[in-house]
Amino acid sequence: MFRCGIAYPRCRWILPLLLLFAVVFDIIAIAAASGWVDDSKTHYANMWKQCRGPKDNPDCQPLDFAWAKAVAALMIIGLLLLIIAFIVSVVSLCTLRLSLLRVVGFLLLFAVVLQIIALIIYPVHFNKLIYEGQYDYSWAYGFGLGATIIMLGCGILFCCLPNYEDELTGMAKTKYIYTTD
Repeated sequence: MFRCGIAYPRCRWILPLLLLFAVVFDIIAIAAASGWVDDSKTHYANMWKQCRGPKDNPDCQPLDFAWAKAVAALMIIGLLLLIIAFIVSVVSLCTLRLSLLRVVGFLLLFAVVLQIIALIIYPVHFNKLIYEGQYDYSWAYGFGLGATIIMLGCGILFCCLPNYEDELTGMAKTKYIYTTD
């Protein structure tokens, strides 16, 4: 039979799976060799370095700016908070210790704030200091944004889930549409 609404017991498995996807997306964004910024010709950069020249033999230099180090630190701290939130969410949802779900939600929301700051600092300062034409923010930057969006959604859901403890544990009473009054 078709039911409208959230199947709460499924949240016990879907939310940690979404967090696992966010962890993978964040690792891809942080570890990408190229793909944060790219022009159509010969200049590309990631979170760690910028390269000029042909793609097969580029001249690469590290991004030794304070803003680049701040972006790297914020993204890595966000990733560590995400991994901690993932582990705590798996433990709390498998053992039904639902009191930890809000902690997971707040960890995720704090990690979202850090990563949004990093994802704003990078393009602003890259364009201000290194701008030499038209640049596109590419696939690895998109993975970072995707991970942050997933974390935001999961953080909101984890903050709201303790309100539905009976539904999560399967102890909720069935609610009928029609009454026999």
